[in-house]
Amino acid sequence: MRFTLSSEHVRSTTFTDEHGQVVYKSDTPFGLGSRSTKLHKTTSHGLRHQSTTVGSIEWHTYSSTILRFDGSKVKTKDFIPSSGFLKKKRTFVGPDGHSYRWELESRVVVLYLNATPKVEMARFHRRSLGIIGHKREPYLEVSSQVEHILDLVILTFIYVEKIRMDKEKASHTAT
Repeated sequence: MRFTLSSEHVRSTTFTDEHGQVVYKSDTPFGLGSRSTKLHKTTSHGLRHQSTTVGSIEWHTYSSTILRFDGSKVKTKDFIPSSGFLKKKRTFVGPDGHSYRWELESRVVVLYLNATPKVEMARFHRRSLGIIGHKREPYLEVSSQVEHILDLVILTFIYVEKIRMDKEKASHTAT
């Protein structure tokens, strides 16, 4: 599956499938204090479209961010803790009992089935302006092997990509 994003700002974007249909929308209203991102899923029944909130991320600066999905409320430090050199890995156990690991690479995030050998489950591709190579909008490739936990994959993608973006911004500011 391939989802084209309307923006690289993952907290407020739409995820459109190969047929041009909006499947997910993330929304983070502007506000002071803690902010919350809601993830909405759109289902179509003929000409009728229905949007359902499938998860949310309550962003915190000084305490653990909170994820809400499937009726659960979990702290990110417990559900998807950081590990590895420079804390660039985030591992979680899906409702299917499998362990998955997001790796925050220099410009992208990649989801692997946390097994040996590593099996790629999702990869984010940033926007290309076409200066080198083809021009393209940002998109998220997702393996059909994780379709059964797609809502959680999208929710955790928003979380880890926001972290990666913050680290990238901080490194540019420091130089």
